[in-house]
Amino acid sequence: MKKYLVKLLLPACTLCISLSGVAQQKDPKPSALRSGGYKLVWAEEFNNNGAPDPANWNYELGFERNEEYQWYQKENARCEDGKLILEAKREKKTNPNFKEGSSDWKKSRREADYTSASIKTQGLHSWLYGRFVMRGKIDIRDGIWPAWWTLGTKGSWPATGEIDIMEYYRKKLLANIAFMGADRKDAWFSTEKNIDSLGGQAWADQFHIWRMDWDENSIALYVDNQLLNKVSLDRLVNQDGTGINPFKRPHYMLLDLAIGGKQGGDPSKTTFSARFEVDYIRVYQK
Repeated sequence: MKKYLVKLLLPACTLCISLSGVAQQKDPKPSALRSGGYKLVWAEEFNNNGAPDPANWNYELGFERNEEYQWYQKENARCEDGKLILEAKREKKTNPNFKEGSSDWKKSRREADYTSASIKTQGLHSWLYGRFVMRGKIDIRDGIWPAWWTLGTKGSWPATGEIDIMEYYRKKLLANIAFMGADRKDAWFSTEKNIDSLGGQAWADQFHIWRMDWDENSIALYVDNQLLNKVSLDRLVNQDGTGINPFKRPHYMLLDLAIGGKQGGDPSKTTFSARFEVDYIRVYQK
């Protein structure tokens, strides 16, 4: 979802299935998980009101990536009524790193026009393979850019590998896998689905279930049990001469609600606040 320096859509590697008319999904059936040999190894139900559990989550702070408009801060993430709420607001935030005339976008802005939140399990929890499930609801209005994604625990991007299990911006629902391609640039296996084909705002008003099945052979990304993108791991070896496959190493997860920037679109006519709501995240392994 992040750090789009060069976005390369690689040839036919995905299976896209029409999702129009898909009903709101319930929890995965335990029998289906048992039949696949999976057992629950980690779960975040967000049942305690207040700040996200510090045993599971830490924060990104300030300006982060993609020349996005928001200033990330802890105050915009909270648990309420059994759900995680990442809330974006249109409000001014002074940039303490501002430097007059700087060519660095993180320092050239005197202030941010928006605040939001990004939380991650980095340094706390990481996983190698498994079935990852999130039940959530996204805001699809102009300029809003929510994502649930993973990064490898070792190295620098894009050699770490990246999996965008859920990403949305500019009327597109995305399922992406990135690694280091030729010339040390980011390479992508990317699927895009127009949100209007799913039902537009009526679809977005409901909670949906996003899922990743990741094993030693492939990564498959789903929404409401419909396959969006599947890629074999043998196509994901970093092309930097190391022979490293970043998807055969542990990853940590992130949840964020970005605004604007290189991909997010124009939020100027959108009424704030905006929310990314998460009912639960569960990780199963064989």
